[in-house]
Amino acid sequence: MLFKAFSASVYGIDANMIDVEVDFSGIKTSEDHFHTVGLPDAAVRESRDRVRAAIKNSGFDIPPTHITINLAPADLKKEGSGFDLPMAIGILGAYGALHLKDLSQFLLVGELGLDGAVRAISGMLPVAIAARQRGIPNLIIPRANAREAAVVEGVNVFPVESLNQARELLNAAGNGGIHTPPFRVETQQALDPPHHPALDFADVRGQQTARRALEVAAAGGHNILMIGPPGSGKTMLARRLPSILAPLSFEEALETTKIHSVAGILDPESGLVTQRPFRAPHHTISDAGLIGGGAVPRPGEVSLAHNGLLFLDELPEFPRNVLEVLRQPLEDRSVTISRASMSLSFPSAFMLAAAMNPCPCGYFNDKSRECRCTPPIIQRYVSKVSGPLLDRIDIHIEVPAVQYRELRGNGPSSESSAIIRARVLAARERQRIRFAKDKMHANAQMTTRQIRTHCELAPESEHLLERAMQQQGLTARAHDRILKVARTIADLDNQDKLNTGHVAEAIQYRTLDRSYWS
Repeated sequence: MLFKAFSASVYGIDANMIDVEVDFSGIKTSEDHFHTVGLPDAAVRESRDRVRAAIKNSGFDIPPTHITINLAPADLKKEGSGFDLPMAIGILGAYGALHLKDLSQFLLVGELGLDGAVRAISGMLPVAIAARQRGIPNLIIPRANAREAAVVEGVNVFPVESLNQARELLNAAGNGGIHTPPFRVETQQALDPPHHPALDFADVRGQQTARRALEVAAAGGHNILMIGPPGSGKTMLARRLPSILAPLSFEEALETTKIHSVAGILDPESGLVTQRPFRAPHHTISDAGLIGGGAVPRPGEVSLAHNGLLFLDELPEFPRNVLEVLRQPLEDRSVTISRASMSLSFPSAFMLAAAMNPCPCGYFNDKSRECRCTPPIIQRYVSKVSGPLLDRIDIHIEVPAVQYRELRGNGPSSESSAIIRARVLAARERQRIRFAKDKMHANAQMTTRQIRTHCELAPESEHLLERAMQQQGLTARAHDRILKVARTIADLDNQDKLNTGHVAEAIQYRTLDRSYWS
């Protein structure tokens, strides 16, 4: 007898529908013959032992017969343990243990324990979205994944804790309807929590120039590099940058949650990423760990930071090949990973915040301590960060050591994150209106054509920019980034046109280019 259940499998950050077809011969054999076909991986092949034990320990006696399970379409590789539940339900249906014979209105995913318990899987959000797109209204999934799936409107989520509960739900549907209400969450309430950041800019002493640069970076979505001696506060400033970023929209939250769900790092209690991600990988990370990889590609840190902030501390300590792979995601805002059997793309629209010492000892150009590094040593250290990568970072800012009087002074306290964030949000609103027709939301995303349209310069500003380009030897890419930053500074000043002050401040944020160490 043939029985069909429906499931899904995740590829990249999206899910494809999978038909689980179960056929048994009805002829008892002395040995169990249980075959799974359709390009299953090791985890799927091993599921036969979990499924048979779960069925037995749930109170059903399945005699040894020839059972064949086909996972269609057969040309897609199937991986993971999420097919356990639909395979078990398919076997029960084939043996007549279900009242409902047509499961086309139900999608089932979940791992089974030997006792019949249904356990959580990774990638539930893409599965729920795929079910909605396919027109399947009902999901039977692990209880631990319920909040994650319920953020998708248009599907009914029925969480279960055991194989027997899943069977009872389907039997109820076959006997007139499910009386248990589907699981619901209030997504808008989750996206609007009280904004009380644990790390606040009010705690920062001094560093007015660096604070201003971070405000400009947050307002325009610009990448920023901070250079200064150890203990000057670079890491402290970077960790407070998320407190002034604009809140996530629902679309951004959904896309970010998909990535975290596939990576298996989503908090099951929240079900939705409500704050912009902050990722700070160690400098020993590999290139595959940073941009993603594996036999079946998985998202890396640049994708986990999508719609958020990627912080690279001690930038020159990262291997050169690891830093160079950042070029594509910084430019294209996505990562494409190709393998022999597939090619997958992961979004990576993140802000990059990086920090580094000016030399190996950290005290080059420091007025309080003597640098003992020779020019060749300094040059080798700095050259670990290539010129093309520096060109892709909009703002370079020096973060000097804080003086004792600033550190211990009783002067006026620094502005809080809430005050800075209000200015950032006002600037972002101007950009939202400006780019409403272009599907953009920040100045950092402007193309060359948009720069010409929105960054017109008066003659005196043109002369200033030309002089800076010639004196500092800046590239064409640096020219565009200066104009983008100037546009953001004008937005913070609530100005439609760029003036000389805006351009001069933007040029100042490029003074830490190569000439800084010459």
